[in-house]
Amino acid sequence: MSRDQNAGRSHNIKIDNSSFERVKQFKYLGTNFTHKNSIQEEIKSRLKSGNACYNSEQNILSSSSLSKNLKIKIYRTIILPVILYGCGTWSLILREERRLRVFKNRVLRIFGSKRDEVIGECRKLLNVELNDLYCLPNTVWAIKPRRMRWTGHVARMGEK
Repeated sequence: MSRDQNAGRSHNIKIDNSSFERVKQFKYLGTNFTHKNSIQEEIKSRLKSGNACYNSEQNILSSSSLSKNLKIKIYRTIILPVILYGCGTWSLILREERRLRVFKNRVLRIFGSKRDEVIGECRKLLNVELNDLYCLPNTVWAIKPRRMRWTGHVARMGEK
């Protein structure tokens, strides 16, 4: 996966009499690698996996018999790790940070609505109300300590 002049050509790579096909992308240990070394595809894949996890747990999360705290624990222990797998190596741009915030807010909206005191009807919670009500840290803030931990591992690695 080099960025040299031959990166666009499709030819095999030879290492010690073994031939490897050059591909545009591949999955290794659950992480997508692309020939462009782009993190956008990895985040898109993580959000897709998070959506699948969220959809499988949607009946539980929308249940009125579970408390708000239990629903938050389910989100933190089941859905969030799926999203954040491998995030220590991500370098986020604003568009990707926004995508992560939108996903979190969409998941939190299933926890309930709010009765409007003026008109007396239920309405969708605003993003500010979601953050105040559930007191969950911003997903981007959860990524930063993981990046620092990864940086520490890399700094302690030897030359070999």
